[in-house]
Amino acid sequence: MSATITETVIRRQFPHWTAALTQELPAVKATTVVITGCGTSYYLAQVMACAFNAQGQAALAVPGAEWARRPECYLAHTEGVLVIGLSRSGTTSETVQAIEASRARGWRTLAVSCEPDSTILRAADQALYLPTDPQEGIVMSVSASLMLLAGLRMAGVALHQTIPAEAAAAMTALESGIVGLLHGRSHFVYLGAGPNYGMATEGCLKLQEMSISYSQAFHPMEYRHGPVSLIDTKSLVVMLYSQATAAEEAILVAELQAKGAVVIGFNGPGDLRIDLGLSDDANALACLPALQMLGERVALSKGINSEAPRHLSKVVVLQ
Repeated sequence: MSATITETVIRRQFPHWTAALTQELPAVKATTVVITGCGTSYYLAQVMACAFNAQGQAALAVPGAEWARRPECYLAHTEGVLVIGLSRSGTTSETVQAIEASRARGWRTLAVSCEPDSTILRAADQALYLPTDPQEGIVMSVSASLMLLAGLRMAGVALHQTIPAEAAAAMTALESGIVGLLHGRSHFVYLGAGPNYGMATEGCLKLQEMSISYSQAFHPMEYRHGPVSLIDTKSLVVMLYSQATAAEEAILVAELQAKGAVVIGFNGPGDLRIDLGLSDDANALACLPALQMLGERVALSKGINSEAPRHLSKVVVLQ
C-alpha cells in the first residue's frame, strides 16, 4: 500500500526541525508569560508553560477564547505580562482576538505562526514565522512539532542537534512495535505528568481527529480516581513516563495491564517500550512524531482517510 499524504508529511518533518534548531528567536522575559492558542496550539502551550516554569520564568497556558474574553480569571496582576499566541494558520479567530485584546490592555505580545505575513503576525508586537511543509493537511503535524520546538528553545530548554534523529527513531520504533497491538482496541488513553500532560492531551487529540476514535487524557495518578473504571480488553494506554515519578507510574501501568489494557510506554515499562533518554521537556518533543504516526496507524486500521477528518477544517474562523 502506498503511503498516505499524512504519513508522508509526518515522515519528512525532520529537516524542518534541523532548520528550526538554529533559527534566531526573540528573547522572552516577563513577570508572567501567558501562552495561548486553540486545539493543538493550546496543548503545546501547556508543554511550553511547564518548561518556562521549570527554567524559572513564571508562565501559564490559557485557551485563546478564554484569554480573549476573561483573562482576569487566570491572572490577578497586570504588570509585566507577555502574551505568546500560537496559530499555525495565523488566522484562528480566538487566538487573533487574544493577541488583539492583550495589546488593548497594554500587554506585550509575540505571535508564532507557520504562515508568513499572517493576520496574527501583523497583530502582535513581535512576530515569529516558522516555515512548515506546504502539503500538511487539516491535522497539524510538522507545524505542531516546529511550534513546540521553538517554544521550548525560547523557554531555555537545551535541544541538541541530534533530537530530530532521536524523534525519527522513536517514530520508527512505534511503527514496528505497534503491529498486533491495535487489534480489537477501541478505547484509547493517554497519561502524562508535568510537560508530558500537555503532550498526552495532544496525542489524545491527534487520535480523535485522525481516526474518529474515543480517547482520553489524564495525569497518571488521577487516572485511578474514577476513569480507570473504563479499562478493559479493548483499551490501549499510552504512558508518557516522567523521570521523577517513573516508579509509581510503572505500578499504575501494571494495574492497567492486569485489567486487560495494552500499554505503549515512552521511557518506561509497557507491552511496547520506546526509550528516548532525554529531559522530560525534550522527551515531550521527541515523542510527538510517534504520537502523530500512532493516530495515522489507527486511522488506517479503521479505513479512515486522515486527510479529511469528520467535521474539521484547516482553519477555524468564527463567523
